[in-house]
Amino acid sequence: MACFSRITSFSVLFLLVALACEARVLLQSSGFVQTRNTQFILNGSPFFFNGFNSYWMMNVAADPSQRSKVSDVFSQATAARLSVCRTWAFNDGGSQALQISPGVYDERVFQGLDFVISEARKNGVHLILSLSNNYKDFGGRPQYVSWARNAGAPVNSDDDFYTNEVVKGYYKNHVKRVLTRINTITRVAYKDDPTIMAWELINEPRCQVDYSGKTINGWIQEMASYVKSIDNNHLLTVGMEGFYGDSMPEKKAINPGYQVGTDFISNHLVKEIDFTTIHAYPDIWLSGKDDSSQMAFMQRWMTSHLTDSETIIKKPMVFSEFGKSSKDQGYSISARDTFLNAVYTNIYNFARSGGIGGGLVWQLMVEGMQSYDDGYDIVLSQNPSTSGIITQQSNKMIALDHV
Repeated sequence: MACFSRITSFSVLFLLVALACEARVLLQSSGFVQTRNTQFILNGSPFFFNGFNSYWMMNVAADPSQRSKVSDVFSQATAARLSVCRTWAFNDGGSQALQISPGVYDERVFQGLDFVISEARKNGVHLILSLSNNYKDFGGRPQYVSWARNAGAPVNSDDDFYTNEVVKGYYKNHVKRVLTRINTITRVAYKDDPTIMAWELINEPRCQVDYSGKTINGWIQEMASYVKSIDNNHLLTVGMEGFYGDSMPEKKAINPGYQVGTDFISNHLVKEIDFTTIHAYPDIWLSGKDDSSQMAFMQRWMTSHLTDSETIIKKPMVFSEFGKSSKDQGYSISARDTFLNAVYTNIYNFARSGGIGGGLVWQLMVEGMQSYDDGYDIVLSQNPSTSGIITQQSNKMIALDHV
């Protein structure tokens, strides 16, 4: 029995090493992820993927003694054949801030982001890096507006983030600083690194003073043009949840009963935006509804946005956030697995007909990260059933690359 255990352990170790080597070779030989009509393309071939969110990576990697957590997540993700990770490239003004004040950066935290990118590269994982946040977590819009107010700018609310010239200048400075950063580990400028799949302008933009979507649309047009003026190698997306606005009023019936100031159609029609995104949290958006009602909403939400991405916007789509919280009433791992299975089945079926590149579950962690627990965390090494479902989806999506 002991001999068998040693053989098994050796076999697993050999397999993991082989996978890691394969990932390194693949990434070294790969170019930038691109789009062609409604498909993602990598090295001239269709690129379908299964992926994940781990927003905390830079923050954790800023402390060298904690970097093993980042390495472990990438290692476990590689074992599950996950190939895209979405994470934050911002932390403004608060604890362990990347940007301490406008234009002032903590090199130690930046080196944490350098490490994240280098580890992704080692593991053959492409990154979607978000450049700001709608919410006060990690600074975001509120911090930018606060900085401007303290500097004497005439700002009244967080929504001035989209229109005030001082605030927009702060944001552009951050974009330039990140995109032109030279990685201290790989020695490659971020804007030249194919490890990065795409930039995201802002996580989940919202605007209370203008529900039509026009205010955010003007900001997207300005900032997307600015990003592309610095970096035309990488794809660019907005970071939207998918709420419909005024450009097609009949579509607003698809929203979960309210608007947030975005317009899925017009915001993604901006020519410099390369692909659409949606998020979905029916457990929050439809709180109080039963599982079947929430899943019916999810089906409508996904189908409507995929159809619009294909036929109106004519760009590929990524389902870039979804999950089921352990804090929900009646939660169980089995219920979460059922939810993920249903979402993954939809993504795979949509991908077979083209139009969607893949999905990014929210979110992966490793042991010992309770301070980041938001209820949606998945530790693959501790959740074999969930890990199996995620790996199965990865294999199915990868198989589509060769169809």
